[in-house]
Amino acid sequence: MRRIVSIIILIIIAVGFIFAFSKIPFGKDKINVANYYIKKGIKQTGAVNIVTSVVLNYRGFDTLGEVTVLFIAAVGLGAVLFVERKIQKNMDDKEDKTKRASLILRTGSRLLFPLILLFGAYIFVHGHLTPGGGFQGGAIIASGFLLMYLAFPKQRINKKTSGLAESLSGLIFVGIGLLGLVFSGYFLTNFLPKGIPNTLFSAGIIPIIYIAIGFKVGFELTGIIDDLLERSR
Repeated sequence: MRRIVSIIILIIIAVGFIFAFSKIPFGKDKINVANYYIKKGIKQTGAVNIVTSVVLNYRGFDTLGEVTVLFIAAVGLGAVLFVERKIQKNMDDKEDKTKRASLILRTGSRLLFPLILLFGAYIFVHGHLTPGGGFQGGAIIASGFLLMYLAFPKQRINKKTSGLAESLSGLIFVGIGLLGLVFSGYFLTNFLPKGIPNTLFSAGIIPIIYIAIGFKVGFELTGIIDDLLERSR
């Protein structure tokens, strides 16, 4: 019975591939889509960074899926470590053998931490103008918190505050997409004025989405790092 079901599934998949590839003429130029983005991307989205216009406008729904995958990974890790966290608390009450970081690391981290946060914010705020964006900026922000964890091992983030900020960022992303659906009939449609290209206040909804993604990715990665460090103790 299993073999029959497997054969039927393989036939269905094969038929799907045949219908999909039959619509693509063999030997024809397949970079028309790329040429379309390059020629009309700035005019239609207002973002001079063509990669950003593709990621957050033409294929914005895919980006929402990527953010969702990261969220599921963070939730899964938290669920796996939930039971061990209770056991760890009981062990910490008995004895804490955490070593104190060196003076150089503690002093350097205090100086670098705000600069790292500022650099991460710069990356996702200017994502529509320069290479970078929400994922990159969020990862930089998380690296700043990792540095602080290494310098001050006993310090932990406020789970409620970080969870609230992460949830609000995700809701802003989805809310902007739904507003595009309401105003223009398509999810994540750029319904705001595009402004003047090469200026900070341009590209419509793209900077707002990148800011939301930057905060969401930053807090999610920081939460993952916090869970892993708590597990390692």
